[in-house]
This record gives sequence, C-alpha cells and structure tokens, in this order.
Amino acid sequence: KEVQVKMKLLQAATLLLATTNTVVAFAPVSTFGKVGQQLKNAAAIHQKNIQTSSSSNLQMMFDPFELTNVVDHASVLDSTSSLISFSDQGQNLAGIFFQASLLPYLAFLYFLGYKGNRTPALGNFGWQFLLLFVLSTIPSGIITKGQYGVSLADCDWLHGSAEALLTITNLLIVAGFRGASTKPEAPEVGKPRLGALAAAAAFFAACFTFPSLGVEAHSPFLFGLGNLPTDFVQSLGFVMHSEPENALSIPTWAIHFSSVFEFLFAMDIIWKYSEVTGNDKWKGLTMGMLPLHASGIAACTYHFFYNPSNLQGLVSLQAGLTLLGNLTVAIAAYRIAISNGWTLQELNPFPKSNTEPTGIISEQMAAVPLKYTESTESEAVLVAKLVGLTAATSYLVKYGELGLDIPFEANGLVAAAVVLTPPAITAATYINRGKEEGGEGFTFPSFGSGEDGEGLSMTDVKKYGVAGTVAYVLTELAFWAVAFPVASTVYYNTAGHWPDVINDSADRATVLGFIFAGANIARLAVPLRLGAAIALAPWVDENIINRGGATKQE
Repeated sequence: KEVQVKMKLLQAATLLLATTNTVVAFAPVSTFGKVGQQLKNAAAIHQKNIQTSSSSNLQMMFDPFELTNVVDHASVLDSTSSLISFSDQGQNLAGIFFQASLLPYLAFLYFLGYKGNRTPALGNFGWQFLLLFVLSTIPSGIITKGQYGVSLADCDWLHGSAEALLTITNLLIVAGFRGASTKPEAPEVGKPRLGALAAAAAFFAACFTFPSLGVEAHSPFLFGLGNLPTDFVQSLGFVMHSEPENALSIPTWAIHFSSVFEFLFAMDIIWKYSEVTGNDKWKGLTMGMLPLHASGIAACTYHFFYNPSNLQGLVSLQAGLTLLGNLTVAIAAYRIAISNGWTLQELNPFPKSNTEPTGIISEQMAAVPLKYTESTESEAVLVAKLVGLTAATSYLVKYGELGLDIPFEANGLVAAAVVLTPPAITAATYINRGKEEGGEGFTFPSFGSGEDGEGLSMTDVKKYGVAGTVAYVLTELAFWAVAFPVASTVYYNTAGHWPDVINDSADRATVLGFIFAGANIARLAVPLRLGAAIALAPWVDENIINRGGATKQE
C-alpha cells in the first residue's frame, strides 16, 4: 500500500510539473496580467534580435549553475520559458539541455525510491529537495533581470541564497546515507525536513521583500561575512589586480565549495552503501554522479573567470553535463531497482493482490536488515573537515586569483582543463578503488557480448520467444517515433522556426543530424532499452501474442 501511495504521489507530481510547464508555455499572455504583458513585449524584442543577428544565441546564454542567467543585457525574459526553472532563455542549446534534464531526473527519483532498494528516507528526501533548488531559480532569475538588470551570477545576495538550497540538498543526502550506514536506527526525517522547507520558505520570502528594503544588486550574501578589507587585500605583495564588482563574496564562494565537497562526501558514502546493502549496484550510482560533479566544477570555473561573456561555452558544457548526469544516475537507479526485484508491473496504479509475486519480492527486499558499521570518524570531525576545506578553498580562490592574469584573460583551454581535471581524478580514484576491493566493484553497463558477459543482451530478450522480440520492436519503435518531433523541436529552439524538411535541404540535413546525434547518445541507454523490452515481454505475451485466451500449446 505504501508503494502504491508513493506511486500515485509521484504520478501527481509529474502531472503537476508537466501541466505547469505547458500552461506557462502556451497560455495567453493575459493569464499573467501585467507581468505577462511585460513578458510578451520582451519576447517581441528577443525575437527581433534573433532575426537581425545570427550571433544573438551566443550572446543570450545563462549562468549554468543558477540556470537563469542571461548575459545579453538588451534581452529580457522570454515569455515561453521565463517561469520554467531550467532557464529564462529557451532560444539556446543550454536552455534545451536544462529543460530536457527534468524527465531523466524524475525517472531517477522514481527508481531510487523503489521500496526494495532500502534507500534511506532522509537521503531520498535530499534528492527530492533538489527540485526546490531548481524552483528557486524562477523568482531569483526574474528579480535579477527585472529589478536589477543583471544576471543572477552577478547578484551576490540572491546568488548565494539560491545556492544555499543546493548545499542543504547535499547535506540531507550525506546525513541520510551516513546515518543509515553507521547506526542501527534510521536517521530522523521530520526535523531535517522541516528545517529544509523552512529555509526554502525563507529564501522565497527574501526574494519578494529584500529588493523593496533597499538591498542592491551587488549587495554581498550574508553581508559579506568574512570578506577582507579592500585596502588590506591591495596591500598584499602578490596581488596584481582589483576585483570586479561582480566578484563573489566569501559567503557565496563558501556555499559553492561546500556544495562541491558535500557532493564528493555523498559519492563516497553511497559507494560504501553497497557494503551496507550487500548490493554492488550502488557503486554504479556513485559513478553516475560524476557528470553532475563535473557540472558543479563548470559553474565554479565560470565564476572563477568572473562570468565573462566570451566563455559562454562553459554554459553549454555545464548544461550538457547536467543532462548527461541526470541520465546516468537514472540508469544507475534503474539497475539498482532491477536488482532488487522491480518490474514493469510496479507501474500499474491499481491495487495489487496480497499474493502478487512482485509485491512479495519488494517486501522481502525491504525487510532485509542493513549491515551497518560503526563510523571511524565522528560527525564533529566530518563537519570540521568540511568547514576547514570550504574556508581554505574560498579564501584561496577569491584572493589568490588576484595574483594571476589567467582569471582576467578568459582562456577557453584553461577553463576546459579546470572543468575536466577534478572529475577525471575522481573517476580514476573510484575505478582503482573498485579493482582493489574485488567483487563486482564498478563495471560499465555490460551488453553481454561474450559468453560469460554479464548484464543485459539480446540473448536475454530472446529467452522470452516471440513476445520478447515483439516487445523489443515496440521499444525501438517508441524511440524512433519521438525522434523526429524531438529533433524538430530542437531545431525550432535553435533556429527560431520549424524545419521545412520537404523543400529545404539544409533544414532536412540539420534535422537528420540531430536524429543521428540522438541515436548515438541513445546507445548509452541500451541496457535501459533492453530492460524495458524484457519488462514489457510478459504484457506482450498476455495481451498481444496470446490475446483471447489462446494457450501456448495452441
């Protein structure tokens, strides 16, 4: 019954998100009153800019980490996407990536919350709370552009406030998984949940009250607590430059680096959770989190260079990493759920029989006790490490970069190296760690190509006979059925008009290119597609192959 309730809540939440997105995108402007009219006028200006300048899309990208920053000061919020949390500008590649990343993340939340996984309730809530961080980008993006005329990255007090919600997300994840791994009793959920929701409420209240209280665009977050006096900084021997007005304050840098370190802590704890549950598939979730870790590094790199307009490639890179990360964690959570007995029948919203085999399996898996171990470090030591690393890194970056020319030159190659190096080191660390620990460790999803190959392959599908083959064909048809509409929509969002694939060879080639690129990316989801075919096979056998009561013998 609990699983059924959670399923219905998830379906309701998904429907609400989809409905909100659709209403905002297609409802008449009058629906939003005065704000709607302003958005309509802004959209007209924006469309004119697109038609008169082929480079406008490169100038209208937004801050990747806050998801709502627009660099082009002449453009304002687009009426079809300003209230969507993934961007306040949908006419660029980064906006498309961010918006597309929502559905994989919802799939991740669904599979992660499967009862048989024994996911800690507090940790699960932490992953869900991330949606509130995304939601926070709506008012913050509108205020920074409408009230101050700057990007969110350049509005320090709102920048740090929004980022604080992501820090809370990571703290909840760490606390939830660590508590379940080291203590016999489950971590308390009630008080942390209330505290997190109170923080979110305080943020939204600040968004609507602080501007009227005289808080300015470049007012520092938390009043700049910890910032060194400007005269003292300039007197330091190594300092060669002065900070621009959009430089992050120490509290905002601290929030950013705290989020990065907390996410690394979460990756380590989730890796160890495989020992607690006796299921090595949890290690795959750690590896799936790597692109999300890289996306956080991309955001910090963008701020390291003081958010320059000529490094907007970082924006698209971060957006792509976010989409990729949401896909990889969704696949990892799917593999965890499959290993714990999840089947396609779990999607059935109708009440299940008490003797339903799938229900019995999930109940049995949920009842298996966790093999918790005493922590070698106290919570106080862990907090001290976090505070020390955060403070040291914040001061080192904020004031240390003033002694370098690199942050003021915006070199794309240096920026790419900064973004990719830490995740590469982290990935190598976990790959070697998996080899040293033996057992399954971490393995990339296998397609079962060899005789002893593990994972899903067409051989597994063929075991279901005709039903398996038909199910596989249906899943592939479903993919290709949406390929052309999706490619056309991507083209529309980048070119500003729908493709004419019949009369215009250039449009036709571009759409086919998008489809080809999507097909290659879809290869990463082969295990998921094979798994979907296998899960669909029993339904196909019952409702298509043997429809009408035909027996296998017949």
